[in-house]
Amino acid sequence: MNKYYQQTTLAKNVALSGTGVHSGKRTNITIKPARENHGIKFRRVDLPGTQDIQALFKLVVDTSLATVLGTNGAIVSTIEHLMASFAGLGIDNALVEVDDYEMPIMDGSAKDFTRALTAAGTIEQDAPKHFIIVKKIIQVQDQDKSVMVLPEPCFKITCSIDFPHPLVGKQKITYDRATNNFEQDVSRARTFGFIKDLELLKRFSLGKGGSLDNAIVIDKDKILNKEGLRYPDEFVRHKLLDSLGDFSLLGMPIQGHIITHKSGHTLNHLFIKTFLENKDSWETGPARME
Repeated sequence: MNKYYQQTTLAKNVALSGTGVHSGKRTNITIKPARENHGIKFRRVDLPGTQDIQALFKLVVDTSLATVLGTNGAIVSTIEHLMASFAGLGIDNALVEVDDYEMPIMDGSAKDFTRALTAAGTIEQDAPKHFIIVKKIIQVQDQDKSVMVLPEPCFKITCSIDFPHPLVGKQKITYDRATNNFEQDVSRARTFGFIKDLELLKRFSLGKGGSLDNAIVIDKDKILNKEGLRYPDEFVRHKLLDSLGDFSLLGMPIQGHIITHKSGHTLNHLFIKTFLENKDSWETGPARME
C-alpha cells in the first residue's frame, strides 16, 4: 500500500549558545518541538508579547549581508544556517526561541545546529508532508548570475561559483536528497570571506563577531585558518548550504532540481518571488513514498 511522507518534529528540546557574527552579541537559542502544520517559527523571548515570526519568504526584510525575517517591529537575522539544517534533516515543525535579534554564527557552518538536532532525534507526526511539485522550468537571471528550477521526481540542487581568486576559482556541486548525507556532505562547510572585505565590514561596525573561529578567511595567496579546508570544495558547499536555507523559506520542500550559478541571498530571494508568481508552473500536495 502506498504511504505518504509524514511531517516531522523534534523528539525533545535543543539548547545552543553562540555569538552573532555582525552584532558580536552572545545569543542563546532553544529549539522546541511543534505541532503538525506549525512550520518553523522564531520567538524573540527578549521582546515579550511580540508575534512569532514565521520562516516564510513573505517576511524577509533584508538580504544584504544575511537573511533577515521581520514582523510587527521584531526581527531575527542570520537564520540561513539553522534553516538549512531543518531542510537538510527534513524537520518540518519547530519553535526557535532566541534572546536577541541575531542567530549565533557558531563555527560559520551548520555543523553544530545539525549535530544538536540529530542528537535530539525526530518523531513522525500524523499529518502528511506537503511538497511544492515543479511542473515547468522557471529561471531568473542577473547578468552572469542565475537561478532556475527544473521538474524532477525528487529534490536536487546544483550550485556553481566562479571567483577570480586562485584559491577559489570555479567550483560546482550537486546535492541529491535521496543519495547524499546532509550532515556529512554539506553541514560542515563554513562561510568564507576575503580579508579586504572583512576589514571593510569592521570599519562600518559590522562583522563584530567574525573571526577565524567562524569563517574561512582568504588573503591574496593563502587561507589564514591554520587547519585549512574541511572539504577541497568547501566554498561551493557553503553556497549550497546557504541556498538550502534560502529556498526553505518557501515553507515546503521542493520536488524539483534547483540550479544556481554565482547566486547569493538577494538573487535567491528574487527567484523565490518569481517562482511564487508563476503559479501555473508548480502545484502543492503530499508525495507518496516509493
